[in-house]
Amino acid sequence: MVSTNTAQSLAIRREKSLTTQVAEEIERMITSGSIKPGERINEKHLADRLDVSRGIVREARRGLEHSGLLISIPHKGVFVRRVSPEELEENNDMRALVTGFICAEAAKKISVEQLRRLQDLIDAMDTYLQDDHYQEYYQANIEFHDALLEAAGHQRAASIYNQLVAESNLARKIVLSNHDHMIASNSEHRDILDAVSRGDAEAARHAGELHVKQGYERFRQQVVPTLNASDPA
Repeated sequence: MVSTNTAQSLAIRREKSLTTQVAEEIERMITSGSIKPGERINEKHLADRLDVSRGIVREARRGLEHSGLLISIPHKGVFVRRVSPEELEENNDMRALVTGFICAEAAKKISVEQLRRLQDLIDAMDTYLQDDHYQEYYQANIEFHDALLEAAGHQRAASIYNQLVAESNLARKIVLSNHDHMIASNSEHRDILDAVSRGDAEAARHAGELHVKQGYERFRQQVVPTLNASDPA
């Protein structure tokens, strides 16, 4: 049966679909270390633990595969994605460059309405932090970066960025489940917005690259020493 705390957490979010609630709970288990990198996902065990059907767990699992948190290996099962420190560092290097480019392009092309949208999302993230609504913060963070992609108007860069993000989603989830890290992250969002709003492409590029690099440094200090293996083979 689902634990009392988990049951209360799920009950608070009744407005969301059951599949979404279950996916968020599995994400919480992964980012908290309750389900570890490389561990096989047991649908029956999770269904029993969360007191839901295996079908609901399966739907939630598929969504998490799409987001990059889980990986399906034919004839073996579904596992929590495990990435080596070297792979994470390479991903970070590329994501910093692409993010910087996107921010620079946004500084050249962004509209007043798009600027307002970015500011609204930063304000929303501040509110979510004050209320300890970390899942909502994470979603607003995604929307902030998606809004930058839209403002940049560069499809190829967006495609590369989305691929890199899918590969690094577990790292981002862990970093953005730490209150102090989220405060630092949103401060960096303000630096990006400031440069973009001034139309300063080089400052925007620098702010975007620095945001990714500092996010990786926060993650590296927190958990990279424990990541020393590859995905199950």
